Amino acid sequence: MTQLLKNWLTQGPFAQQLISFNHHDIVTGALFTNQVAYFYEQLLAAPEKKWLLASDTSDLFAVGLCAALLAGKEIILPPNTQTGTLSELTHQFDGILSDKPLCECQAFVLLKKELSLPNKPWPASEAIGELVLFTSGSSGEPKAIRKTLEQLDVEVSVLEHTFAEHLPHCSVVSTVSHQHIYGLLFKILWPLAASRPFLSEQIEYPETLSYYTALLPNLCLISSPAQLSRLPKALEHERQLRSPSLVFSSGGPLSFVAAKGVNQCYGHLPIEIFGSTETGGIAYRRQHEADEPWQVFDRISIDQDPTDGALLLKSPYLADDEWLRCEDKIEPTENGQFRLKGRLDRIVKIEEKRLSLAQMETLMCSHAYVEQAALVVLPQFKSQLGAVVTLSELGKNVLQEQGKLSINNALKAHLLTQFERVTLPRRWRYPDILPLNTQGKRVTAQLVELFDHD
Repeated sequence: MTQLLKNWLTQGPFAQQLISFNHHDIVTGALFTNQVAYFYEQLLAAPEKKWLLASDTSDLFAVGLCAALLAGKEIILPPNTQTGTLSELTHQFDGILSDKPLCECQAFVLLKKELSLPNKPWPASEAIGELVLFTSGSSGEPKAIRKTLEQLDVEVSVLEHTFAEHLPHCSVVSTVSHQHIYGLLFKILWPLAASRPFLSEQIEYPETLSYYTALLPNLCLISSPAQLSRLPKALEHERQLRSPSLVFSSGGPLSFVAAKGVNQCYGHLPIEIFGSTETGGIAYRRQHEADEPWQVFDRISIDQDPTDGALLLKSPYLADDEWLRCEDKIEPTENGQFRLKGRLDRIVKIEEKRLSLAQMETLMCSHAYVEQAALVVLPQFKSQLGAVVTLSELGKNVLQEQGKLSINNALKAHLLTQFERVTLPRRWRYPDILPLNTQGKRVTAQLVELFDHD
C-alpha cells in the first residue's frame, strides 16, 4: 500500500491542484505552496517546539498544519478554543498558530491568507513533526494522544484503498470540525493526499448543504450522527434530485431510523466509521438492517477478551505493535465481523448494586416505543438514575394519547425483565432529540441539565 500522505507532504501539490473552495474563493496548489512556505519559514526560525494550532477555516488550518509538520514542530490540536479548554491545556504548548488571538502566550503567529507573496518552492523538510490530539471526554482531564505522520499515513492509505472507487472526482464538504481526528483525517489529510478539494467552511445548516449538493456533481459529505439524525426532517423526508456520492458518519452510534432516513433522501445509506481518537478507524458498515455487523478495515486485527467480551485491537495506527484493550463489548460474527454490545466502562452503583448503563440502554432501545436512550446518574437526586429517551413514532402516539406515565410504566416493565426494581430510572425525559455535541458524542453535563427543574 502506497505512502499516500507522506509522498504528498514531501512533494507538495502541483500548481493547478484545487486545494479548497467556498462560495466566493478558491485556493490552488500554487497559492497553497506560497502560504505554506511563508509560515514554514516563520516557524523554522522560532525556537518554540510545541505549537497549538486552531483555525475556523479549513484552508488556513491545512496551511498551518503542513507548515508546522514540515518545520518539525509538535502540533497541539485542542478539541475547541473555549477559554476553559485552553486553560486546561496551557502547559502543553509554547506558541499559538491561529487565525485569531486566543490567549496570552509568548509566541503567536497569525494565520491569514497572504495574497502578495513571492513564488517559492514547497519546503524541503529535514524532520517531520508530530500531532497531539485530546480525547473529548465529558468529564475528567483531557488525555493526550500522539499521532506520527507514519500512523496517519497508513490510515489515509487504507481509507483510499477502501473507498476510492466510490469517490469519482469528488469534492469534500463537512459538518464536523477539523480539530478532531475524524474531521482531520476525512476532511483535511485524506483529501489533500488524494487531490480532492474540500470546502474551507464548516457546514452548519441543511440549506447550505443543499446549495453545495446542487452546485457540485460529485460530493462527499463528512458528518456525524447528531446532524444526520436531523437531516431527513430538514429535507422533509423527500428524495433529493441531487445527492452526495458518499456520506460518512462517525463520532457515535447512528440509529437505524436515521440511516434509513438518509437513505430515503439521498438514495443510499451512510457509511458509518467506528473508532476513536486513540485507535483511529477500526471498522465500517452500512445499516441495511438494524444492528448490522461491522467490517474490520484492512491491516487491523481484532480479538475478544474471554473474561468480559471486550474488544482487543492490533492496528498499524497505534504506536505499539501490541494488543490494545478497548472498553467496547463485542459479539464476533462470521467472516471476521462483529456487533457492538455497549461500553464496559459505564458501570455504576445504584442502591449498592453494580449496574451496566450500556446494558440497560441496549434493553431499553429494544422496546417498540424507543428510538434512542441515554442513562445518566443524577448527583442532585442522591445518585438516582435519569433516563433520556427519544421515542419512535409508535411511542410518540402513545405519549400523546395516554400520557407520560403510561410510557414510564411500559418501559419500567420492560426493564424489569433483566434488572431489579431498585436500579431502575426514577426520572424520565422525552426530548425530540438527544443532546449531543457536534461530534455526535453524548455530553453528560447536558443530559444532567435536563433534570435540573423537577
